[in-house]
Amino acid sequence: MSHESKLARLAGLLYLIVVIAGVFRLVYVPSHILVSDDMHATINRIAASELLFRAGIASALVEQVAFLLLPLALFYLLQSVSKPIAVLMTAFVAVSVPIALAGLGHQLDVLDLLSDVRKQPFAPGQLELLVKQSFDAYDNQLRITELFWGLWLLPFGYLVFKSGLLPRILGIFLMLGCFSYVVEVFGSILFAQYSSTAIAHYIRMPAAVGEIGTCFWLLLFGARRRAGAKL
Repeated sequence: MSHESKLARLAGLLYLIVVIAGVFRLVYVPSHILVSDDMHATINRIAASELLFRAGIASALVEQVAFLLLPLALFYLLQSVSKPIAVLMTAFVAVSVPIALAGLGHQLDVLDLLSDVRKQPFAPGQLELLVKQSFDAYDNQLRITELFWGLWLLPFGYLVFKSGLLPRILGIFLMLGCFSYVVEVFGSILFAQYSSTAIAHYIRMPAAVGEIGTCFWLLLFGARRRAGAKL
């Protein structure tokens, strides 16, 4: 197995960790914990499934460590195409990780509040208000993080497209995925009812196709051939 194929499979493994941990903490856990517009019911679910809530936070930590290492493996794999663009790809991820980790602090705050209420009850409605504030702060930092989750896909997709190491169609989907995230982030900021629009339900599809497809290609097939193109 060539050095490039080993790097590609390492990147694929890291990507798989990011995908699995991300789906678990962003989709599975919220679907079992959060109750829309009912913070009291949400708190009861967290109390009843505290281990699941804690597992979501732990998986997010694993996800962010893997996500920090992923662009390093991709950098060494794809830098022959364009080192400046490979650096840009890595930089966007490096910016996103501390923002995401800071956001997890707000979920830990929720656990602290639930621990405090066992020692001394809050005034009626106070716990719900404090937990809601923590979730709102987490959601706001997640929204900022999503901007960089999108931005890194543009240089990454370009490098994939130009390198020939992976199918070029994956590079196209990755680049489209960048614009998907950007539209979603700014749409949710500029339009209060954005989440209820039809576009909000489908906007991330190019990113999902590009990222999951790239993940499995790297993991299963490695690198097709050495990239020789340079800017």
